[in-house]
Parts: sequence; structure tokens; C-alpha cells
Amino acid sequence: MAHSSSKNTTPFDNEILINMPQNSMEVQVITIVLALLICGVGIAGNLMVVLVVLRTKHMMTPTNCYLVSLAIADLIVLLAAGLPNISEVVDSWIYGYAGCLCITYLQYLGINVSSCSITAFTIERYIAICHSIKAQFICTVSRAKRIISFVWIFTSLYCMMWLFLVDTNKTVYANGVLVSCGYRVSRNLYMPIYFLDLSLFYVIPLIVAVVLYGLIARILFMSPLPTNLNGNSEGSIHQGRSSSTVKRSCGRTTWIVTKMLAVVVIIFTLLWMPYRTLVVVNSFMDPPYLNTWFLLFCRVCIYTNSASNPIIYNLMSQKFRAAFKKLCKGNGQDPEKVTKYNVPVIRQP
Repeated sequence: MAHSSSKNTTPFDNEILINMPQNSMEVQVITIVLALLICGVGIAGNLMVVLVVLRTKHMMTPTNCYLVSLAIADLIVLLAAGLPNISEVVDSWIYGYAGCLCITYLQYLGINVSSCSITAFTIERYIAICHSIKAQFICTVSRAKRIISFVWIFTSLYCMMWLFLVDTNKTVYANGVLVSCGYRVSRNLYMPIYFLDLSLFYVIPLIVAVVLYGLIARILFMSPLPTNLNGNSEGSIHQGRSSSTVKRSCGRTTWIVTKMLAVVVIIFTLLWMPYRTLVVVNSFMDPPYLNTWFLLFCRVCIYTNSASNPIIYNLMSQKFRAAFKKLCKGNGQDPEKVTKYNVPVIRQP
């Protein structure tokens, strides 16, 4: 995630060459172990999220559509940022000029789509709970798919600027040439771009989340919940169940789902904070702060964020847990039948 200098250089202007700097064995081992572990868990988990939602009819809800978008974005981050870091910590850049462009583009695409997907399901939750009547017409799967398509198209076009801003750089040392994927021009010229990125995909989504979840919390704690909270129920009342029982069940399910999504937002905010803070600080520091261990910490936080969401779903959502178990077993009872008589029929994750 951290870029190097912007042009081919020698270590000193007087061209007295020194040996190529190398990461210590300790840094290499820890980086490889953590990256393989976190990326392996994250790739498997996010693939499972995509599969269980697409293959299980009752899991296809507006909220889960946004979670699929988030899972695909997290997969891109893990594949484009996590795995290349394993080879880069041991050797110089091995993916060439095309790899530099593509990997940088995919990194920012995954990061920014993740942020947009989180903002989208936060707004969807706010409408579903605070405007439940409107939600019956607004919070639909078809509308969610259109919003997701717009997010991916907009972000894909926005991130194309990185195809023109990075290049492979060579630094000549006494014992070889170090190739890196870095800036085309001076680092100072990237400050407006980084601050635009910070505002659009971190600060604004964070403000939106704080405000909307505050309003959601007020509704959940202070107001009686309606029986239909997102307009996508599979039927409002079981035979033999009173409406008050269904209302309590729906309220409990809605609270669990909202709490799960709030946890996703909180984890995203906390784990991205070190890297976002580093970018801001380095925008004003010359030379930039590039401590090896702190950079590793920032990268591990980013990878952990992309890997943690499926774990959160499994821990906090009964439907996801049942669907994950069925997918792992490859057979067994349909989770829709399992949950149908044990949880409310409101279509939630």
C-alpha cells in the first residue's frame, strides 16, 4: 500500500553506491506468516459469503446484496494488496509495469467499493428502521442491485486515475537494482488526491454512519417497533402466533442485524484509522515516516478488516451461520427450513 520514490535514482547524488537494503529475516517471516494466515482466512470467508447469498434463495435480501458487494471488494483487497506484499517483502517488485498499474488500480478499487458498500447498507438500515412504510417500496433487492451497479461503475471510473499516476521505479545499488512500484512525479503533488480519497471514502462515510446509527439507536431504544421493518417479509404472521409475539421477534431480529452491521462499520473505522492517519501525517512530513514495523502494522490492520466480516456474520447472524454450515457440509437440511420455524420471518441476514 505504501508507494516508493517517483523516479530512477541512485542512493546518493555523488553516485557512491551502497548495498541494497533488505528487510530483516524477522520482518520477512512475520510478514509472510501473517499475510498468508489473514489472507487465507479472508479469501475463504468472503467466498463463502458470496456463495451462500447467491445460492440460497431466502438469503437474497437488500442488506445481503450489499454484503456480497462488500465481500467481493474485500476479496480484491486481499488478492491485490495482501498476496503481492508477501513477495515484495522478500524481493523487489516482480510484477512488472503492467502489474504495477493493475495491482494499484485493484487495491484502490477494492478499498473504495468497500467503503461505498458499507455506506449503502447503513443508509438501507436507516430507511428500513426509521421509515418502515417507505422501506416497503425503497428497500428492495432490485433497487439494491441498481445501487451496487452504480457504486462499482462510479468507483471503477474514479480509480482509473491511478493508471496514470504510478510507474515502476529502479534504484541502483552496488549489489544490484531495486525495482519498486511507485509514483511518477513528486510525492507532494499527490496530496490533493489523497485528501480527496480520504474525504470521499473514509471521513464522509464515517460521519454518515455516526449520524444514521445514532438515529437508528434512538428508534430502537425509545420507540415501539413495527412488525414489518424492511418491507421484504416472507409473510407476516405464523398460524397460531399472536401479532405481539411476532412484533417482539421482529424487533429482536432487527436489533441483532443492526448491531451486526454496526460492528462491521466500527471495525472498518478502527482498522483503517492507522493507515489513513499515516497518509495524512506523511503528507506534511519530509522525509515521510516509513518505519518498517508500523507499515507492517497498518497493512495487517487492512488485511484483518477485509478478513473479519465473514467471521462477524457467522458469530452474530443465525441465518449466515446455518448457511455457512450447509455450504461446508455440502449437504444436509436447507437452512431456510431450519430457520423458518426458529426465527422471525422478516427477511434479514
